[in-house]
Amino acid sequence: MRILSGMRPTGYLHLGHLCVLENWLELQKEHECFFFVADWHALTTEYENPRSIKEYTYAMVADWLAVGLDPEKSVIFVQSHVPAHAELHLIFSMFTPLSWLERVPTYKDQVRKLKALGKDITTYGFLGYPLLQAADILIYLAEGVPVGEDQLPHIELCREIARRFNYLYAPIFPEPQGILAEVKLVPGIDGQKMSKSYRNVIPLTASAEELANLVNRMVTDPARIHKHDPGHPEVCTVFQYHRIYQPERARDIETACRRGEIGCVACKKELAMVLDRRLAPIREKRAEIMARPDYLREVLEEGKGKARAVANATLARVREALNL
Repeated sequence: MRILSGMRPTGYLHLGHLCVLENWLELQKEHECFFFVADWHALTTEYENPRSIKEYTYAMVADWLAVGLDPEKSVIFVQSHVPAHAELHLIFSMFTPLSWLERVPTYKDQVRKLKALGKDITTYGFLGYPLLQAADILIYLAEGVPVGEDQLPHIELCREIARRFNYLYAPIFPEPQGILAEVKLVPGIDGQKMSKSYRNVIPLTASAEELANLVNRMVTDPARIHKHDPGHPEVCTVFQYHRIYQPERARDIETACRRGEIGCVACKKELAMVLDRRLAPIREKRAEIMARPDYLREVLEEGKGKARAVANATLARVREALNL
């Protein structure tokens, strides 16, 4: 199976991305994988301040390599280095009904939430985000796309676009399937979905001290006033993390919490140590990679060549089907 996935370079990676990357690591063991830095997608929300995109691009790729992505096994590249993405997006825009884009569930929700943070994304680029995403996927004839649960409507739109093109012109594109990670959602420190846009993240680069401070800010059981009050772990963000990062131990924590045998302070302190043990090896490996900027450039240059070869071949078939 050919796999395609990407991330936007709009900030440093966080724990929510780590679950995604661990899924990528498993996929690269058995499949042909293309992983890209979605810098054009970053412009949908960062168009007023694009200066940091290049910095975040190199930092992101360093994180990918630090976690274990292997450029010998996977194609790692930058979206804007492969112009075929943009041309296919343009072609798709000619036959995609506007209503298909307006009905994507995340569109209005994102506009509303980011407006509250002072960002205006009522642009064509943001409305067309899922269409460019479809071009990203289909230009490589990808069959599987690792995504979060909230992105499944985007994959369904991609499948509709593939069907429409195949019906109107020629049967070129597969209908890709979304691949969900085992951990579907990592909450932010406020209990919402972890997102740079919501400013509730735990960075992969966080030091032990920073982790302790961020964990201390996490939302816990609001009904629990005193240390020995019976707790309700199902509403506690800290407990959700314990379930993700130490599931066996989480059973004991749940029982102790319900009985009032463990307080929130102790529970947070333990979580901070668990997270630091998880992130320390990644921090160290990342520092080694960032000290070798030529290596990062070589990885992306090699990935560009491989990605262009596949994308240009697909685009040639598309142009032929359209008599261009």
